[in-house]
Amino acid sequence: MQIPLGIIDFIVLVVAMAASVMIGLTIAGRNKSVESYLLGDRNLPWWAILGSIVATETSAATVLSVPGIGYGATGFAFLQLALGYILGRLIVVVFLLPNYFSGNIVSAYEILRKQFGTTTTRLASMLFLVTRNLGDGLRLYLAAMVLEQLVGWPIIPSALAIGGVTLLYTYFGGMRSVVWNDCIQLVIYLSGCIVAAILLVRMLPNGWATYSDYMDATGKWNWIDFDMSLKKPYTLFAGLVGGTFLSLGSHGTDQIMVQRYLSAKSSKHAAVAILTSGIFVFLQFALVLWIGTLLGAFHVANPLPEGIKDDKVFSYFITHYFPTNTGLIGLMLAAILAATMSTLSSSLSSSASSAYSDLWLTSLKNQPSEASKMWFTRFATMVFGVVQIGIGIWANTFSNSVVNNALTIAGFSSGVLLGWFFLGLFQPQVGQRAAIAGGGLGLVVLLWIQFVLNKPDDVQISFPWLSCIGSLVTFASASYLSYLPALKTSKNTTV
Repeated sequence: MQIPLGIIDFIVLVVAMAASVMIGLTIAGRNKSVESYLLGDRNLPWWAILGSIVATETSAATVLSVPGIGYGATGFAFLQLALGYILGRLIVVVFLLPNYFSGNIVSAYEILRKQFGTTTTRLASMLFLVTRNLGDGLRLYLAAMVLEQLVGWPIIPSALAIGGVTLLYTYFGGMRSVVWNDCIQLVIYLSGCIVAAILLVRMLPNGWATYSDYMDATGKWNWIDFDMSLKKPYTLFAGLVGGTFLSLGSHGTDQIMVQRYLSAKSSKHAAVAILTSGIFVFLQFALVLWIGTLLGAFHVANPLPEGIKDDKVFSYFITHYFPTNTGLIGLMLAAILAATMSTLSSSLSSSASSAYSDLWLTSLKNQPSEASKMWFTRFATMVFGVVQIGIGIWANTFSNSVVNNALTIAGFSSGVLLGWFFLGLFQPQVGQRAAIAGGGLGLVVLLWIQFVLNKPDDVQISFPWLSCIGSLVTFASASYLSYLPALKTSKNTTV
């Protein structure tokens, strides 16, 4: 069944989409320099950076799939991973953030240039660009697929609409448009989730009493699991260790987040935004998991059809139980699109800044003019936007297993990049050749775990551990290899 969009729902959806474009066009005239375009003149308030961080790490999968985790046997146990996210952010603030404010840098990977040299910086940037644009192109496809399932819009027009609107306001408005749109989109999708939760509570036969009885019967109040197995993804051990490394990789070395920190007024403002975002994300996960457990209580009395489970449960509730033509369905669709667009716009801006700083500038002999810098960054934004839309459309020919595997591979970059940053912090004597070789070994080990060790029906090492393993293998192997004569080079040697 697909959602019958009434006129009020359609108006709400169109207004939400149009607002993003208007913000981008309004801000466009304020971008007089590349620093303004890519970093908002390094003068954005901490609370806007906070909203942008949270919105960027939230996708349509968070809005639709995480409730499925709460609906299933996991319940609130997913929050153990979010505890690691908070701890990881604290380590980012203490060890990594000071490096980003030690000079007038644009990209996170400029730090690696100081330690290892230009080649490592370019490799890090290309690793980021390939995995980020592959992953976000696939996320665009998944969002378009949601629209196809819920509203009946074909995949290709849906991908073009979502990607096109996002590209339009990012191209014209730059970082300011991205951040302010992220804040608005954060409000939109949180509002949609809150409305859904209220509807579910009101639809339960005896309200909160029914919910409490369901939680007691299923044992979902108990969300702490002390199991030490590497197979289980949602345990306290996996959350505090694996979740910490995941957060270190995603928030400490990924240009999509570092770009936000560099847009803050100072390192202190950036630190407040990072630390507060950890608490905010924990509460956000609690909200969407609560929706999942509410769905579990609701469907005790309203059994689901065969084949509807996990990440399909919330979308089924939207299509079958949301009141039509009241604006609520339009709000929920706007929430799904907002979660996707916030991630895509951040991806486009960060990709442009990394290509500009790490690839283009390092290839020039003379300093380009400000007009040339602006031309390149806008051109790069356009190119990456077209690439992501192309991947989103192309993914329609893939099987589900190919999409899932590609998304997994796209997540591997954080482990290797984190290993390189660890080397720069704790093993400054390691040269560029050893660092690159260590990164290659880290990537090989991650691929082996995912496609050889982990069988579809028998996972040996769950996903929270991948970033941890990748970074430690990169760090340890590069440290060892640096003592070999062939790889013992000075840190700034170009290879």
